[in-house]
Amino acid sequence: MPFSTLPAAVAESLAARGYADPTPVQAAVLEAEAAGRDLLVSAQTGSGKTVAFGVAMAADLLGDGLTPAGAPLALAIAPTRELALQVSRELAWLYEKAGLRIATCVGGMDPSRERRTLNHGAHIVVGTPGRLRDHLERGALDLSALRFVVLDEADEMLDMGFREDLEELLDATPAERRTLLFSATMPRPIAALAKQYQNNALRISTIDERQGHGDISYEAVAISPNDTENAVINLLRFHEAETAMLFCATRDNVRHLHATLVERGFAAVALSGEHSQNERNHAIQALRDGRARICVATDVAARGIDIPSLSLVIHVEVPRDAETLQHRSGRTGRAGRKGTAVLVVPYPRRRRLEEMLRRARIDATWTPVPGAEQIRERDRVRLLEVLLAPSDPEDTSEDDIALADTLLEKMEARDIALALVRSHRKALPQPEDLIDLSSEEGRRQPRRTGFDDVAWFRMDIGRRQNADPRWLLPLLCRRGHITRNEIGAIRIGMQETFFQVPRAMEERFRAALQKTAREGAEDESGIRIEPSEPPREMARTNRRQGNGPNRPRDDGPRHGGPRHDGPRHDGPRSGAPHRKGPRHHREG
Repeated sequence: MPFSTLPAAVAESLAARGYADPTPVQAAVLEAEAAGRDLLVSAQTGSGKTVAFGVAMAADLLGDGLTPAGAPLALAIAPTRELALQVSRELAWLYEKAGLRIATCVGGMDPSRERRTLNHGAHIVVGTPGRLRDHLERGALDLSALRFVVLDEADEMLDMGFREDLEELLDATPAERRTLLFSATMPRPIAALAKQYQNNALRISTIDERQGHGDISYEAVAISPNDTENAVINLLRFHEAETAMLFCATRDNVRHLHATLVERGFAAVALSGEHSQNERNHAIQALRDGRARICVATDVAARGIDIPSLSLVIHVEVPRDAETLQHRSGRTGRAGRKGTAVLVVPYPRRRRLEEMLRRARIDATWTPVPGAEQIRERDRVRLLEVLLAPSDPEDTSEDDIALADTLLEKMEARDIALALVRSHRKALPQPEDLIDLSSEEGRRQPRRTGFDDVAWFRMDIGRRQNADPRWLLPLLCRRGHITRNEIGAIRIGMQETFFQVPRAMEERFRAALQKTAREGAEDESGIRIEPSEPPREMARTNRRQGNGPNRPRDDGPRHGGPRHDGPRHDGPRSGAPHRKGPRHHREG
């Protein structure tokens, strides 16, 4: 149904914003069968849900003429401050020409000012569950005249523990009010809430259950567990998105990654539960006006953020479930725009991620992390596109022309071009050199000097624990305080791994292992690494060649047989993106 059937003031506002035709969810709520009914709607993030419930209420709110603002006629409830503020902004322009007054009540704002606004009257109130409940209990929020209640992202509100707040608010509303429930997913708790508070609701779904978000392309990169920060830096440099959002699981990880990116020269802001509302507003505004291009955030803090220029989402830590994956990724690919979501996956967690993608019906392309040379090649292409683009005469002042003429008088054209290129490159953070062990060349062990006399060591993890050179090499370097070039042959068995270090550095290596070991720890420090005899196939080779086996020193235990009965490990537990600091304060 076209927008022309709406009240004239609302149709004019939509036309002024460039809305020619409704999106699927907007068209569905305007169908004749939806008129006057409760609605239970599931639609993708970024599909125009806010405008959808705005137009669904328009005929009822404006049909008999605009009444003076008093007790609110509609209540819209959202899970987070950012989403509530976004909903308020959307409804404000939608109903601006109609003259509706909208009040916003969210945590972090001045509650006394909100109470004064409510006392002066409002047609629509938008807020978060906790703050709305507080105003209700204090007598500042009168819900007796409500015609509509909108629950936006209801699944997230239940996940965040707002059930009691929602029930108290809904119990205070008139029985004849219409309830519009919007939720990206429809788990059992949502069905129960709908059954309790809706009457003969019309079920609307515009989500294709067979596939993920069509406007988002998914990529996954497998990395060594402690290469996460370097991988993120290279991904940012490779894509050079106008705006990117990076998701971490905890406040500490947000803080650490944000500091790392700022130190490396990226224009980044951070969003987490530890930031005040004023800080959050400044961060979002910096993204909107282009002063910042990267936002590092927790799941909860980023809920409901809508940045039109956001084209890249990086899952710095693997989402906890498929729903979180879709909600995070939905920050991009909004309103018909294309977006990219990249999952940074520590190699031992690849199988878990693949299962999550299957459950979410998402087809992700596995690609290697962009290397330094790939990034530099992209930089060259981008720079040429910028410099060779036709210039706009209106953007060129007389002063610019005079300065250009002066440069041509004093310098050769080639020197000017070189200065321009150097100036451009200087402003770009340098990419990281990452070893791509996914290729045959990367897997191949080069022949190095110093390995004529070696000591063998054994780790109590093997192929069954997804042991792989991608993360074994960095792990050994960290645990043994050595470099990659000081590790010789690696032999990965089913439940154990053997490797060489030069005999000359055996003592130093063993001392470092002792310092970095923690018995029973859940991270890589709990992996047992100890001196050993060579693996059996190496010993047989030596005997055939007439050489004696390389034996460890006599004062160390020797293992060459079956794996001991110690605890099994599923590879290093250090899959977090940050190497320092405890993992706590998990949000959302």
